[in-house]
Amino acid sequence: MTTSKSYAITISRQLGAGGAFVGQQLANKLNIFFADRDILRDAALQLSSFEENLKLRDERLLSFWDSFLKMIPQTDVITVPSVAPALEYSDQELFDIEAEIIRKIVHERSAVILGRCGNYILRDEPNHISIFLHADKEFRINRIQKLYNLTTDEATKMLEKSDKDRAAYCKTFTQNEWMNATNYDLSIDTSKLSLDQTVELILQYIQLLYQ
Repeated sequence: MTTSKSYAITISRQLGAGGAFVGQQLANKLNIFFADRDILRDAALQLSSFEENLKLRDERLLSFWDSFLKMIPQTDVITVPSVAPALEYSDQELFDIEAEIIRKIVHERSAVILGRCGNYILRDEPNHISIFLHADKEFRINRIQKLYNLTTDEATKMLEKSDKDRAAYCKTFTQNEWMNATNYDLSIDTSKLSLDQTVELILQYIQLLYQ
């Protein structure tokens, strides 16, 4: 990387395709900031909520019944305190706050941003590279099994639910199809390369852009 300007790399990914690993490795090799849990932490501070509550809402929409419960006055849902903390704010409020945090991060320093429609939020930034990581189902299931110590059936259900949630989240806030390669600068099938090779490929791509 030869540019002296700050830049942003956004990584959208399917669960099990290695997005977090690739993002962390890119940030380490480029010596720039990796933003993932920091976004949740800052959003929790702004919402006066617990980070774990936000984690349950990360890149997914409230269900119909959760949305319905949110509209009920707080006194009426006092019998379900475990639900109430996650319903204090709407999907749009959470998205807007995280988008503001993402923009603030990249205006202050170069960074790798993981998920949260970062490619859309930063679409007008001049030094922004958007990447989408996907992989075949068998590769993803095997990786999820190892990461979370799950059975094949459990990993498959987790994968399918994540894909559905992320697609709906992206469609709601960007009007774009999450897995449409035309929404990204670079789309990579991580089941065709090792994750380390994927990192090297992205670094080569960046170098070509800024040489």
